[in-house]
Amino acid sequence: MPAAPLTCDAYLGGRLALWQPAEGYRAGIDPVLLAAACPARSGESVLELGCGTGTASLCLAARVADLALTGIERQPEVAALARRNAAENRIPMTVIEADLAHLPAGLRQGSFDHVIANPPYFRRDISYPSHHAAREAAMGEETPLATWVDVAARRLVPGGWFTLIQRPERLDGILGALRDLGSVQIQPLAPRAGRDAKLILLRARKGGKAALRLHAPLILHEGQTHERDGDDYTDGLTSVLRGGMALPGFGAAPI
Repeated sequence: MPAAPLTCDAYLGGRLALWQPAEGYRAGIDPVLLAAACPARSGESVLELGCGTGTASLCLAARVADLALTGIERQPEVAALARRNAAENRIPMTVIEADLAHLPAGLRQGSFDHVIANPPYFRRDISYPSHHAAREAAMGEETPLATWVDVAARRLVPGGWFTLIQRPERLDGILGALRDLGSVQIQPLAPRAGRDAKLILLRARKGGKAALRLHAPLILHEGQTHERDGDDYTDGLTSVLRGGMALPGFGAAPI
């Protein structure tokens, strides 16, 4: 069987060139925003659950030097692309083929300063699956969202941070699964001014005791409608998507 066609796409204004399947699920801006929201510092360790082709971890490494990156990906062909992307961009990253609900013993004994995740958005008990297997694996929930949160909490060092991106309608389930994760911060992402948020970024700290903080919505696009060819991202979003900067007001390392 011939190999599935691939494309090599530029991220962060060309700082990264990442291979991904030409069809099915293709990484957009969501993993870039996830990377921009992670408060990692140089020298720290980061575990990405469901790393896909490595987009979020590699975008984070482009902003923060000297990170120890580990990714978990259950699809062998996708994990191979993550390894290729890390190698070709000269970013050290360990990619482990595993189901996050059944981690290998060595990983279950490890701990990390940060865990990041872009879990599937859609519950398949109330929605329809994609006909494309790779897209369904990325977007359709098979492992419960609560399991993602639990695995993240178990793998964090005390005081470590969990950062994820999700849809706002999943927020109640996320908050109910946090257990020993506290100091929760939520950043709504609205497509345009006056519109409801379509995504949220959430950050929580292992053992954190601070009150929950709900940030003002971050607006992604200028104007009320898309009125011209090309991108119409706000200046703040352009600095993230093209310049690789931390998310304005949310991506800096919290105290």
